[in-house]
Amino acid sequence: MLAKPIHTYRPYWAKRFGAAPILPMSRAEMDALGWDSCDIILITGDCYIDHPSFGMALVGRLLEAQGFRVGIIAQPDWQNASAFKALGKPNLYFGVTAGNMDSMVNRYTADRKIRSDDAYTPDAAPNKRPDRAVLVYSQRCREAYSDVPLVIGSIEASLRRIAHYDYWSDKVRRSILVDSKADILLYGNAERALIELSHRIAKGEKVADIQDIRGTAFLRKKIPEGWSEIESTKLDRPGEVDKPVDPYEMKMGKADASCATDESKPKVELPEGTKAIEIVRKPKADRARQVVRLPDYEAVAQDPVLYAHASRVLHLEANPGNARALVQKHGDREVWLNPPPIPLTTKEMDYVYDMPYARKPHPVYNNAKIPAWEMIRFSVNIMRGCFGGCTFCSITEHEGRIIQSRSEASILKEVEEIRDKVEGFTGVISDLGGPTANMYRIACKSEKIEKSCRKLSCVYPGICENLNTDHSALIQLYRKARAIKGVKKILIGSGLRYDLAVKSPEYVKELVQHHVGGYLKIAPEHSEENVLSKMMKPGMGAYDEFKVMFEKFSAEAGKKQYLIPYFIAAHPGTTDDDMLNLALWLKKYDFKLDQVQTFTPTPMAMATAMYHSGKNPLRKVTADSDDVPIPKAGNVRKLHKAFIRYHDPNNWPMLREALKKMGREDLIGNGKQHLIPAWQPLSAKPITTVRGEQLERTVRPRRVVENKRKYS
Repeated sequence: MLAKPIHTYRPYWAKRFGAAPILPMSRAEMDALGWDSCDIILITGDCYIDHPSFGMALVGRLLEAQGFRVGIIAQPDWQNASAFKALGKPNLYFGVTAGNMDSMVNRYTADRKIRSDDAYTPDAAPNKRPDRAVLVYSQRCREAYSDVPLVIGSIEASLRRIAHYDYWSDKVRRSILVDSKADILLYGNAERALIELSHRIAKGEKVADIQDIRGTAFLRKKIPEGWSEIESTKLDRPGEVDKPVDPYEMKMGKADASCATDESKPKVELPEGTKAIEIVRKPKADRARQVVRLPDYEAVAQDPVLYAHASRVLHLEANPGNARALVQKHGDREVWLNPPPIPLTTKEMDYVYDMPYARKPHPVYNNAKIPAWEMIRFSVNIMRGCFGGCTFCSITEHEGRIIQSRSEASILKEVEEIRDKVEGFTGVISDLGGPTANMYRIACKSEKIEKSCRKLSCVYPGICENLNTDHSALIQLYRKARAIKGVKKILIGSGLRYDLAVKSPEYVKELVQHHVGGYLKIAPEHSEENVLSKMMKPGMGAYDEFKVMFEKFSAEAGKKQYLIPYFIAAHPGTTDDDMLNLALWLKKYDFKLDQVQTFTPTPMAMATAMYHSGKNPLRKVTADSDDVPIPKAGNVRKLHKAFIRYHDPNNWPMLREALKKMGREDLIGNGKQHLIPAWQPLSAKPITTVRGEQLERTVRPRRVVENKRKYS
């Protein structure tokens, strides 16, 4: 997988202007920089914070380093096109995103109720971005300057690149490429594609002619000559579900007799006068010139089983080492997806994160409080990607399964910059992490196997024997980071993959004794095996093993620390009995949790395909496949959430009614063996407790930054 390093391009001529203190958001700022125009204008649904955890800052600084003059229009008034003309006409293109989050996830709760705040807006003000922001912003850009190329990206565009189920409208929608009328879509972490595309447009190539960049999607009228087309149903033919085959098992059974040596094969004597015919095998097809045809939009919109099949195939074609192009017909047009981008090297990751970020919000916001900024201002992103493959999570779909890590030197330099430059630093780094806290520099032991693997997860149903689980590089990083002068404490706020952590007791000890601030939030997600299998999450045995280590190392350090488990309600595959068993598990260990997440079907997630189809795309999908129970009804989803918050008096009436219907009235009463009491208080305020110890009512909020957040 060779790719041109992103730091080796010859800079565009405007490089002579140098780096801006902060990227301009007005004509006055452009004039101060000596610019007569912008080469590229980025539109975003977030406010502009010049920090690498925010997509527009990272992309803007990256393009600036390539020599382009980049302007930003943040959270524009979308009612008309005037706000989209604020910086004038861009010389090369408009780059449109919804922001770090999908606009629908950002604006609506799991119950489809509009949120009262927005973490990416000054003072958390709501309603500063529209629904389906990429579509609205794209339309306004066309109205402002119809002849300017339109490039769309970010997680909203990335996860809607093919026909997708939309939870908020409860229907399958067309590819966002079709509805936005964009010229090209960049999916995933698109630095490599973005830089190549920008330089080629700058050299005069028309966007419509640029169709060979990995990690891009665009519209075509027909399949070009020289390509062989494969129907997805032939790759993953619907049929009886077979037991998965271990691709690394080398045992030879009866079916492998053809692999035996010539000497071991019985020789067949031909009748006299019979002439043998030589069998000429066709040459192996060139995967680089193969395109997999997914069922068309009209078909998947009408048939949930075909939708689940298309979702499965898309996920199977996600490894940059062996993925083929995909095509899906929408009417008389073809949505074409090139294979995923080649992951960035460590040197390229350093290049991206070592830009001259101001590390603060744009001055136009004055002293407004921006929750997303407050969350990450003292944190450092050390890696990206996740090989967990959890079905409800969009990280793997967006960032890929191959971990891309920064160098130790680059990370430590950023810690020092926070100490020296970020206002309000008190000596505490809130996080050294990423999508997952402990996947730094962890990869497949064999590059050859990594390129050919088609598994959906490296850690489910168990940790792959080819995965290197060595945490020594991360341990060394922790030790060096906390030794930096002026750093008092380094906390780990990113989600921990505890089934991976237990493979390195030394890491768990380092984490527990030096980087836990009294409690550690982890995510078993559920207690029941049949639900966990639909999530592709480990069983509770891994949690129990980690818990033993956590308590042992906490005691050795003389610290009183707690694990705070996190769970999802109403996930596909969950029954009322499953939620009851989870509630009993929580009661057994005296967990009374205040924060509960209800499953939200986000575009392209495997769990969303389950939710829509009622089938399990983790296996071959057929109309006769076993049905997956789906908690869709609003009252069922509320009940499942209530089971997790069984301690809240507001939930007791609903739970009493449910337990009676389930024949479990034995759990209603005033004894310790009962789940809920028979009496109802006039009023009560729930308290978050762990093992009877009262904690702060508000525990650490979950990450809300794109590369540190699970959309679930």
